[in-house]
Amino acid sequence: MSARSHTPRDPAKPGSIEVQLPWWAIALPAIAFASLLLLILNPVDAHAATSEPVITNLLERIQAMILRTT
Repeated sequence: MSARSHTPRDPAKPGSIEVQLPWWAIALPAIAFASLLLLILNPVDAHAATSEPVITNLLERIQAMILRTT
């Protein structure tokens, strides 16, 4: 079964560059930038972690599991 090829809507003019981005390719970076900007403007909301870091706990469990298997 043959498939139809995609034809462009408007033929490009020679020497011009046309870029079409989906809506989320602009919206997601803009939202991320705005949220980080709000954290900088209001640092009271950005709290440091008070418990033991998760990475350390994970590495200790991996080390214990490796030592048990050998």
